[in-house]
Amino acid sequence: MKTIIIKTKQLSIIAVLAISLVACNSKTEKKEAKEQAVATTEVKVEDTQQNYQVGSRVPNELVCMVNNAYMGMPQIAVPVNGKTYYGCCEMCVGKLNNEETARTAIDPYSNKSVDKTEAYIVLMKKEGEVAYFESEENYQNYKKKS
Repeated sequence: MKTIIIKTKQLSIIAVLAISLVACNSKTEKKEAKEQAVATTEVKVEDTQQNYQVGSRVPNELVCMVNNAYMGMPQIAVPVNGKTYYGCCEMCVGKLNNEETARTAIDPYSNKSVDKTEAYIVLMKKEGEVAYFESEENYQNYKKKS
């Protein structure tokens, strides 16, 4: 009887260890896949920045207006109330259609709300981050102030 109890305990311990190892391996694989996706995105942004340097105005259609990121390629056009916004995926299309906050930004210089379709969009970081200004003049003043 003791032999059976010991073997059951050993099997239980082995089962717990096996599950732990599988779970850890699964998390590691997911983490590695996520890191690879991020690296791929960064490479795409850097590869396409040959024409646009930090501080350059970027065209609306190359920006995901939900993620506020220069994508380096034409995005999905999303017409809303007679204006055309841009998103990188179906989730972004949904947000642009349904959430007014996705269609507006705060001008970093004036702190006023600006419609993203009417904004002067500037590449702020080499990783692709953009900012929306009411005008080129506001951007130039912001640059002098910073």
